[in-house]
Amino acid sequence: MPREQHGQDASATPAAVQLNHTAVYATDRHLSAEFLATVLGLEVGSPFGPFLPVDLGNGVTLDFYEKRDEPIQSQHYAFLVPDDRFDTMMARLDAVAVTYYADPGHTEPGRINRLFGGRGAYFRDPDGHNMEIMTRPYVRP
Repeated sequence: MPREQHGQDASATPAAVQLNHTAVYATDRHLSAEFLATVLGLEVGSPFGPFLPVDLGNGVTLDFYEKRDEPIQSQHYAFLVPDDRFDTMMARLDAVAVTYYADPGHTEPGRINRLFGGRGAYFRDPDGHNMEIMTRPYVRP
């Protein structure tokens, strides 16, 4: 069945679809947004309704949203970062005493990985989201 019949625009090719923003649940939107912005060397934007945005610089914002009525479910957010800024980001994690790991399961503390010829590390944000910084994108089959 053609895509138009399912309410989709046939001209919307995969290359034309881009992530614009996503909500990141937090118990304290200011704390979580400032934490991530500090690690990545970014700035927290002005509040937009109930959201506190961190602009990633590629047209995508993470909109931190306070959710206090139920536990925060951990999500995974991966950030492709310039290789020449990786060491600075790692130093920022050390400065705020945040343990980083070489693996997503957090079994290799204090180590980085070297996947696909780059460097990467995982760490938790204040609400337990599994954050990842990496200098090379994953090679997918």
